[in-house]
Amino acid sequence: MSTQTFEFQVEARQLLQLMIHSVYSNKDVFLRELVSNASDALDKLRLEKLRDDALDADVSDLHIELDIDKDARTLTVRDNGIGMSYDEVGQLIGTIANSGTAEFLRELRESKDAAGEEGLIGQFGVGFYSGFMVADEVTLVTRRAGEGQGTRWTSRGEGTYTLTAVEDAPQGTSVTLHLKPADPENQLHDYTSPWKIREIIKRYSDFITWPIRMTSGGDGDEGDAAPETLNSMKALWARPRDQVSEDEYHELYKHIGHDWRDPLETIRLQAEGTFEYQALLFLPAHAPHDLFTRDFRRGVQLYVKRVFIMDDCEALLPPYLRFVKGVVDAADLSLNVSREILQQDRHIEMMRRRLTKKVLSTVKDLRAEESDRYATFWREFGTVLKEGLVTDAENRETLLAVASFASTHDDTEPTTLQGYVERMKDGQEDIYYLTGDSRQAIENSPHMEAFRERGIEVLLLTDAVDEVWVDAVGEFDGKKLKSVAKGEFDLDAKGEDGAADEEREKRNEAYAGLLEWMGKHLEEDIKEVRLSSRLTVSPACVVSDAHDLTPALENMYRAMGQEVPRAKRILELNPGHALVKGLNAAYTEHGEGTGLAETAELLYGLAVLAEGGQPKEPARFVKLMAERLERAL
Repeated sequence: MSTQTFEFQVEARQLLQLMIHSVYSNKDVFLRELVSNASDALDKLRLEKLRDDALDADVSDLHIELDIDKDARTLTVRDNGIGMSYDEVGQLIGTIANSGTAEFLRELRESKDAAGEEGLIGQFGVGFYSGFMVADEVTLVTRRAGEGQGTRWTSRGEGTYTLTAVEDAPQGTSVTLHLKPADPENQLHDYTSPWKIREIIKRYSDFITWPIRMTSGGDGDEGDAAPETLNSMKALWARPRDQVSEDEYHELYKHIGHDWRDPLETIRLQAEGTFEYQALLFLPAHAPHDLFTRDFRRGVQLYVKRVFIMDDCEALLPPYLRFVKGVVDAADLSLNVSREILQQDRHIEMMRRRLTKKVLSTVKDLRAEESDRYATFWREFGTVLKEGLVTDAENRETLLAVASFASTHDDTEPTTLQGYVERMKDGQEDIYYLTGDSRQAIENSPHMEAFRERGIEVLLLTDAVDEVWVDAVGEFDGKKLKSVAKGEFDLDAKGEDGAADEEREKRNEAYAGLLEWMGKHLEEDIKEVRLSSRLTVSPACVVSDAHDLTPALENMYRAMGQEVPRAKRILELNPGHALVKGLNAAYTEHGEGTGLAETAELLYGLAVLAEGGQPKEPARFVKLMAERLERAL
């Protein structure tokens, strides 16, 4: 058959070079990755055969085979799974069609600790390339189940690979590694040694559900022994808790979660009765880089009576728990079940509700008993969990109980809503919050001035989802959630007599003319100009009406393709500021004038800038400001 030579994609070539030149301190992980790929291929064939009984494929003895040839110094990892077509080999092996590759390469270069280096391979699904860490040449022979023609792929990892169509390939895939000489100083072991292979399989792949068999040939001590099965194939979720070590749980997580770090928490659940199922779930210790992308693969693995059914079963957990990994094994579901059927199945709905409550109760226990681990979890996944405050009314109270937020009470430690309520001042009726891009931006906002001066605690909300959930939730423990940038505030009146009201009326009378004139002059941009009780330092600020959308929320809806009318906002003036006093005196004495109108525009523009916005006409604003600065010199 004719052979074609191709060049690797640029990123694939960079990745190969990094691996070949001993980036990893522990090269044993190559076998874990190849066995994991083989296991996936067997899972896919098993599922494909369930869906299409007419598929011409032998599924009578699905297994993984490791073949050692000491004389030729080769190690072959073979499976009789789904296999690949000629085109698929070129697409999947010759290139890296994965959006995370660049990020992977960056982390690979920056990783310094041995624990990090050990498993980065599995994080982005490029495990096949790990074979070049231990081999001078890699040969892959594959035939897709149901097809007659196979494909041979060969490369020395030096920038090119060859593809050849072959006629006599068995069903499945075999990867033959032409091993480099052993080099103990560089952690390159002798992978033709059966005991070393056993050690690696026991450590990384004992939980694989398919038998992993080893044959050894050549002139070793073990000679041409009959194949032996190296893994126990015991489903960890079906074994008693005291018979499974934490290391075994962690290796299972790394396999199904494609993560190189240990999980933060392991969750076991066993339901008995009319509908039986077992679940083994994991909370990761770190958020994946693509958690907020549309292509993020969410869901847990679904088994029925220990038979693999589906890899990413989204129906078992709500989207806001999409970071949870694990296995659910049901006893009474049909084997031939589709994603569409699952969405309507009442048993799936029962499991979804129970699993969701179990995950949330675990987080609640972490908050109560292990504050450091809870802090790690909330730092990594708090933003995602808050999505549930909008979408999951059934569990909203639990979510509010486990959520924590930055606040002005402490510079570093977040607070729960319950903690906020317990610290509320006498007479305070609402829970105050402010949203923004960062803590620093919020703390420097003019809206915070009166609250800071009076020592009233404010929640500092910096995630985009915060704009949405506060409106959806509305209140906590009978206390309304109130933005300090919306509506009117009368903080001076709290606990005081009528003297404050009388003084306020006099002040409003003194500024009535200026407020009316500025309201008309700026009516294209604002709905009202009024005096403020929330400002103590800044001359002005802009606020939204109590029931209007904030500018950030308007922009969010527009980004999602939902056109919403732009709400005019309210300009508040600080009557105690020298600029506002001078503006009022000038208007009272001289009335409306060109210079005064420009001052009013500048004051409004400054208020917009102070909250992180942008003047409607930046060029005009800059021109007016430059002219004023010039006259002041």
